[in-house]
Amino acid sequence: MKENSVAEKQSAYQDIMAKQNAYLWQSHLHYYNEPLPLDRGKGSYVWDVADEKYLDYFGGILTTSVGHGHPRIVEKVAEQTAKLIHTSTLYPHANHVSLAEKIAAITPGRLQKSYFTNSGTEADELALMAARGYTGNYDILALRHGYSGNSATGKTLTAQSAWRLAGNIVPGIKHAINPYCYRCPYKMSYPGCDIACAQDVEDVIKTTTCGKVAGILIEPIQGVGGFITPPVEYFGIVSEIIRDHGGVVISDEVQTGFGRTGEHWFGIEHWGVEPEIMTMAKGIANGFPMGNTITVPEVADAMIDGGNFICTFGGNPVSTIASLTTIEIMEQEAPPQQVAQKGRRLRQGLNAIAENSPFVGEVRGMGLMQGIEVVKDKKSKEPAPELVLQIFEETKRRKLLIGKGGMYNNVVRITPPLNTTDEELETALGVLSEVFNDLAGQ
Repeated sequence: MKENSVAEKQSAYQDIMAKQNAYLWQSHLHYYNEPLPLDRGKGSYVWDVADEKYLDYFGGILTTSVGHGHPRIVEKVAEQTAKLIHTSTLYPHANHVSLAEKIAAITPGRLQKSYFTNSGTEADELALMAARGYTGNYDILALRHGYSGNSATGKTLTAQSAWRLAGNIVPGIKHAINPYCYRCPYKMSYPGCDIACAQDVEDVIKTTTCGKVAGILIEPIQGVGGFITPPVEYFGIVSEIIRDHGGVVISDEVQTGFGRTGEHWFGIEHWGVEPEIMTMAKGIANGFPMGNTITVPEVADAMIDGGNFICTFGGNPVSTIASLTTIEIMEQEAPPQQVAQKGRRLRQGLNAIAENSPFVGEVRGMGLMQGIEVVKDKKSKEPAPELVLQIFEETKRRKLLIGKGGMYNNVVRITPPLNTTDEELETALGVLSEVFNDLAGQ
C-alpha cells in the first residue's frame, strides 16, 4: 500500500463533498453524520472511496434486486450498448416488446398491456391518467402515510408532511386512513376492530367527492411509510368499495414488486386482489432507470383517444435488456418461494431482537422487506428517531448499510438483495443484535 493512500482517499472524499455542496441542490438527503460516497459494488457488498467494504442491506432503496454488478446483467447490457443504446418509443424494438410480454406473464389477473417510463413517479402519474381516462371520473383516493414520488402529483398522493411541497399540491386527490394497526387512529385492536380503517374509504368518498371516483392508489406494504402491512382482509374490502363507486384499483408495486415480499411475484397477491392497474419501478431493472404502468386491456385501449403519448427514454433497449435479464436471474437464483424462506429466517432473527430489546415496538413486513419500529419504550410507543440515528451510526461502524422510514423517521428498513446468501443474512442479524443489545446496555 502506498504511504500516501490514506491521504489520497481522504482527498477524494473531500473533493466529492465539496462539489456536492457547490453544485447540487442542498435538498439532497444523505444518511449518516458523515455521508458515505460509494465507489463500486459486487453482489451484496459495496465499497466507499476509502476502500471500506460494507454489506448493503438497503440496495439503493430496494433497487438492486439481485445484487451489484451481476455478471449476466453486465454482459447483456454491454452487448446491447455496443449494438444500440437508444431508439425512443417511436420505433418498436425486440427488447421492449419481449419485456412487456414477460411482465404480462408474471403479473396477476388480466394485467397485460404495459407503458414503460423512467421512474416510479412517472408510472404513478400515468396510472392516474389511465384511471381517469377509462372511468371518466376524476377523484383519486390514496392512503395516509403513503409515498408516491417527486412530481407535483406524486407529492400530492404522498401523505407525509415532510415529503410534500407547499404550493405544488394538485386537486382531485383524497386521503383515507391507512391500516396502521400498531398506531391505530381509532385506538382499536385487530381483529376486534372489524377493519374500521377500510370502511373509512367509503366515508371519504361520501364526504369529499361527488360519489364517483376514478380509483385508489395503494402500496400493498407502504415503503417510505415504514413498511406498514395491512390485515389480510383490508384490500378486499377496499377494492369492493372503490369498484362500487365507479373506480379501479391501482397497485403501486414500486417497492413490493418482483418477488420482494416472497411467495408471489407482486405484493398485492398476498391479499388476493387483482388490480386493473399496476405500477412498478426500482427493482425492475436492478438499478437501470425504468418504470412501468401495466393495465388490463380495456384500460389501455381507452387511452387511444386520450391524445398522443410518447416517452423519449421509455422502453430503452439497454434498460429493457437489463430488466429482462434481472427477471431471468430472479427466476433462477431467487424465485419468490426462496425469498419467502429467507424472509422467514430474517423475521425470526428480528423477532428475537425485538423480544430482548425495550426499544422495538413492532417488527413487520413480508419476505425480504422487513421493518423494525423503534420506540422509547414499548408501553408508551413514543417514536424514537434519535435512537434510529444511533443505530445507523453503529451499524455503519460495523459495516452494515440499512434504510429507514416512517412518518416519524423511527422505522429501520431491512431489504437485502433477493439472492443474498445465508451467511450474509446471519452476518446482518449478528450486527443488528449487537447494536440493539448495546443500546439496551446489555
